[in-house]
Amino acid sequence: MLADNVTDCHVLVVGSGGAGCRAAVEASKYGDVILLSRSVTGKGGCTTMAEGGYNAVLNPKDSCSSHFEDTIRGGAYLNDRELVKILVEEAPERFADLMNWGAVFDLSCDCDGFEGTHPAQRHFGGQKFNRTCYSGDRTGHEIMATLMEKVRGGDIRVIQEVTVIDLLTETLSGGEVRVCGAVGLDRDGNMTVFRCDAVVLATGGTGQIYDVCTNCATGNGQGYAIGYRAGAELIDMEMVQFHPTGAVYPYDARGRLITEAVRGEGGYLKNSRGERFMAKYDPERMELSTRDVVARSIATEIMEGRGTDKGGVYLDVTHLGADVIEERLPMMLAQFLNFGVDIRKEPMEVAPTAHHMMGGLRITPECKTTIKGLFACGEVTGGIHGANRLGGNSLADTQVFGKRAGEFAGKSVMHRALMNTPEIVGQLAAEELRFNKFLNGHDSVAEIKERLRKTMWENVGIFRTREELETALAEIEELSEMSPKADSPAVLAECCVLEDMLTVAALVVRGALLREESRGAHVRKDIVQDWTPETSPYGHTYQSIYREGIERIGAENEDGGDLQ
Repeated sequence: MLADNVTDCHVLVVGSGGAGCRAAVEASKYGDVILLSRSVTGKGGCTTMAEGGYNAVLNPKDSCSSHFEDTIRGGAYLNDRELVKILVEEAPERFADLMNWGAVFDLSCDCDGFEGTHPAQRHFGGQKFNRTCYSGDRTGHEIMATLMEKVRGGDIRVIQEVTVIDLLTETLSGGEVRVCGAVGLDRDGNMTVFRCDAVVLATGGTGQIYDVCTNCATGNGQGYAIGYRAGAELIDMEMVQFHPTGAVYPYDARGRLITEAVRGEGGYLKNSRGERFMAKYDPERMELSTRDVVARSIATEIMEGRGTDKGGVYLDVTHLGADVIEERLPMMLAQFLNFGVDIRKEPMEVAPTAHHMMGGLRITPECKTTIKGLFACGEVTGGIHGANRLGGNSLADTQVFGKRAGEFAGKSVMHRALMNTPEIVGQLAAEELRFNKFLNGHDSVAEIKERLRKTMWENVGIFRTREELETALAEIEELSEMSPKADSPAVLAECCVLEDMLTVAALVVRGALLREESRGAHVRKDIVQDWTPETSPYGHTYQSIYREGIERIGAENEDGGDLQ
């Protein structure tokens, strides 16, 4: 299984969701680009599944300062403010790109502040203004269809069904480490090497480490793990967002996303007594509170015995009328009709589900990670969303930072590594040993994954305690000592993915143990102390946690500041 297959390019983009495709389109302006996908390009990522919308300041009565303040406040002041400033200021420009490339968004002509026909914008939680642009409840699908047309029409080489299992690095003359390529496995278990001047990681999130999640099958955290092994820093990995509304039944649909657009259009949350219970938790914003608040409120109602027989609460849109539901929520209507529920006549049953990772690779405004030659964009990055992401900011994030990652990676100096150096040869030999270990393993990959997902769901959920976190960590360490078996070379990639899932799960748990406060999506029931913007740390640097201790960076003040 020698790496005879070496493929060269200027920029290698790993991940073909919204961020990866946007990065590839931009990077192709500067040299030859390979867009690498674990699945079928444009269909396997989570962008396609994003239903709600794209946040952008378009209405003259809205402002970037307001969007900035909402994002910082929603993120519990843990956000990297420079990244947030870029997000809110450039989101309208990237939205215009999509429109100019042919994306079809809903339009309106009756909104105060606009003149004439304009993109329709709905209200999402935690925001003071209607700024979420949408295409019915299939916004992500529309964005991906548009991006795929740009990819097909550009000078981009697309390679599908290859799993990147590690990054290649070389040590430069001054001692600095540089990412110079990647190692992948195709569907038959054949190893291939990609040599490049820059790598862009756009691998998405890690919801699949939980038993119930909204993520696609490839949302298992590989980008975090391979970036970490290469030496890149990660921040805030304890900040896992649980979307308030995932499907409760049927069993094989548990956790499937019920878009925030349902609440944005005026849906009511009710408990088994018929009470709109959000009045107890956030009487001002009600169902349109931030996701962390709504998820905790639903979980509390269920735990205190006011949930449904199926273990959820009701999400009711029957009062909106059939016409509104059919026009603005067609995907939700179709989905629940398949479940035997007509949401025009009866409520949905929903419960929180693992959804989005706010932590990830630390990046600069140029999307550079802390290791030379490695760029990142999309959900694999940390800092933009702080301790809780606002709905609608994720799709904007993919386009704003996807464009930036592609641009700055594309501007990288051309410098191809030599594949026959002892350093590179040693890394490839280590991969061969890893494969042999899997081929001679004796433990079921499926069983290890199942145990991991259950322990994360039961012990590292919405509410956390030190005892539960330590239980999860002990289980993860035990699972990491097991020997997953690859029955054939084609299963090698699954073994590598499993190792990455265990690595990421350990990062999440260790971060949760270290953050002894309740903040945003991270709630420690065993700690009374709560955070304040003046005293709580910016974030944790994970390399420091394991090697040098916790690095605390600055302190935030509550004032959102002026963007002008």
